[in-house]
Amino acid sequence: MFVTTHWSVVLAAGRNDTTRAHDALAELCETYWYPLYAYIRQRGYSPHDAQDLTQEFFARLLEKNTLGIITQDKGRFRSFLLSALNHFLVDEWKKARAQKRGGGQIVSLDVCDGERRFVREPMDALTPEKLYEQNWALALLETVYSQLHREYEGAGKGALFTELKSCLTGTRHSVRYAELAVRLNMAENTVKTTVHRLRQRYRELLRAEVAHTVASPADVEEELRCLFRALAGI
Repeated sequence: MFVTTHWSVVLAAGRNDTTRAHDALAELCETYWYPLYAYIRQRGYSPHDAQDLTQEFFARLLEKNTLGIITQDKGRFRSFLLSALNHFLVDEWKKARAQKRGGGQIVSLDVCDGERRFVREPMDALTPEKLYEQNWALALLETVYSQLHREYEGAGKGALFTELKSCLTGTRHSVRYAELAVRLNMAENTVKTTVHRLRQRYRELLRAEVAHTVASPADVEEELRCLFRALAGI
């Protein structure tokens, strides 16, 4: 099953620029555009230039035959993307500025939201690389949270999720099960079991999302460790 994850599909495509691999790469880019945008802004570019650079970068990345240069030694999608972006900024942007762009947006960027998020970043404390790592981790967790929320909504348990979502953070001992039991009109042991299942499903979705961004199952644990190290600095 692992070979069906997004980054593995892209890597497995090799020089065969398949539609499936292109779509997998496009979905990854759609999910993780903000860490790149914030990285470019942190490098000193204006909001307008950062938007243009991000779009142009994704256009280059997703254009036909680009998959041929993405090989197995690129490892994790997170690392590949930052390396490719730096190469683009240094070697290709001057040429890109002189060319007429076409085709409109490549990836949907909510730049107003991006700027609102960017102005809250702790600029003095973080290098662009550290900021990128933190925003990558937050984007991944937000994706997992949204997936879990949709699952509960689809099962008709949206209200239950709203009550229990705070249990996804903090320690097991910090959850006030008795208070939740009263609010939900459930037995306390039932609430504990429900919270346990919620957290278990969250962990499953987290591992699955991380797997989408690495080359092999052996990379998942190390990528999770990198994720938590980045979050520890927030």
